[in-house]
Amino acid sequence: MNSLVYYDIKQMGIEKREIPQPSSHEVLVRVKACGICGTDVHIFNGMPGSAEVSPPIVLGHEFAGEVVQIGSSVKTLSINDRIAIDPNIYCGTCEYCRSGKKHLCNHLEAIGVTRDGGMAEYCIVPENQCIKVSSNLSYYEAAMIEPLSCVLHGVDLLTLKPESNILIIGGGFIGSLFLQIMKQQSKRVDMVEIDETKHLILNQYEPRSIFKDFQYVEGFYDIIIECVGKPITIEMGIKKANKGAQVLLFGVANPTSIMQISPYEIFQKELKIIGSFINPDTVSTAEKLLSARIIDIEGLISHKIGLEEVANTLLSYPSLKINKAVISL
Repeated sequence: MNSLVYYDIKQMGIEKREIPQPSSHEVLVRVKACGICGTDVHIFNGMPGSAEVSPPIVLGHEFAGEVVQIGSSVKTLSINDRIAIDPNIYCGTCEYCRSGKKHLCNHLEAIGVTRDGGMAEYCIVPENQCIKVSSNLSYYEAAMIEPLSCVLHGVDLLTLKPESNILIIGGGFIGSLFLQIMKQQSKRVDMVEIDETKHLILNQYEPRSIFKDFQYVEGFYDIIIECVGKPITIEMGIKKANKGAQVLLFGVANPTSIMQISPYEIFQKELKIIGSFINPDTVSTAEKLLSARIIDIEGLISHKIGLEEVANTLLSYPSLKINKAVISL
């Protein structure tokens, strides 16, 4: 089988490998589609993912495919089942797993981060990490269940009201998902997105306003959702927070980034600053929203590429104006 292997910073290549065999509680998945996530871009450039990466490794944690072989103890899946993947594997025994915070697991593993993932023709997946998907979903859409589930976890951390004034910072793929969900909660949803080529995509989901820059943003907001992960956008978001506001930090920042904020402003406004990490218990909900056509995915996919195009795509990621790239296998 063809596998795209990440070797080191900005180094990856296609290898011919033997098709792996599942153990008793695993299945072999024929990968049909695999998304390229911002985390993959981070790893490619030498930064950590959701867990520590030890090359050589096959990346890809947003993927869907068909079950082609099952282990002897697998009970819930059959050959030919269409499935999507929840990549995050928890130990079940650490203090966080035992106290309802399993996504903060001290021994977190992730398919496509700590073990081989979906940037290959076949992938081994534990039975517990598979979710059956509706036949009305394309494999491209099914592969996006994982990022949508992460967004849903972020939404779960917020206290939303119909009158909430909401500002989403960053109008790429993730910002567009937040926009679709927030529009179901409030009519007062604005966006900040500097790339005007993305405004056409965003407008189909009817935000109240799209601002090209913070200098055009007037007033203050009850909920700020930051989807960029840069100190400047976080700092500006906090400045635009209303008294008593919630500020959700969803964008993945460089681990070395430092931001400058006023502790007095947080104190005086009584702000709630919230981090959002991966997707505990939201994968099934994401599948239901997609299969019911409540959330649009196809309109957000800007690039469909082959396995052989991934390395060059990652090397030139910022200049390609990618909204969402998905690998077709």
